Amino acid sequence: MSWLVAALRSLAFYVLFYGGSALLVIASVAAVVARPHALRGVVARWGDWHLWCVRRLLGIEVVLDGALPQGPVLIAVKHEAFFEAIDTPRLFAFPAVFAKQELFRIPGWGHSALVYGLIPVAREEGAKTLRQMLATAKERVEAGRPLVIFPEGTRVAHGARPPLQAGFAGLYKLLRLPVVPIAVDSGATYHHVVKRPGRITYKVGETIPAGLPRDEIEARVHAAINALNPAV
Repeated sequence: MSWLVAALRSLAFYVLFYGGSALLVIASVAAVVARPHALRGVVARWGDWHLWCVRRLLGIEVVLDGALPQGPVLIAVKHEAFFEAIDTPRLFAFPAVFAKQELFRIPGWGHSALVYGLIPVAREEGAKTLRQMLATAKERVEAGRPLVIFPEGTRVAHGARPPLQAGFAGLYKLLRLPVVPIAVDSGATYHHVVKRPGRITYKVGETIPAGLPRDEIEARVHAAINALNPAV
């Protein structure tokens, strides 16, 4: 019976959250055309709507352990589910997120994401594209915005501890920003077709200064973003 309840809750979540998201994408396109300054508010509402659906429909409590950073820092977040990607604009003040290039091909959403200030990541492109990505990131920093990156590069199963993508250390070196690592255990409840009630925790790690050697920054970030994983 508990599985049936979870399945019904998940169905309600898919219908209401994604239905509402479709309306918000339309609102974002309208904002880009008519009132670009209103786009930030539309994106913030998306994060709020998602959190309401997660809490009320799925029965998942969201807990924050530690103080969230704001301003121009590099925030490295564990990536176990779509949850933390969708929740990012709610957590941080006007974040600039590094996102996969293919996401920007989504009709409507992709153009709005560029206008909002997300940073496309084209891993297979040449040096010119990488320089453009870095230049865009520096523009966001100069505007006082936090940069958010998922250093594992893609979603991983709860408990998995893959090495960080090679590009993370390069960005850290070139941007010369302190790093705030954040662990999240969303995979245990959210990353299922039938989502499970329970708790998702964000654990904010100690700020790591700029200028460390590659081996050290990778080791410290890797340990911190896996702080909520079960011991292996």
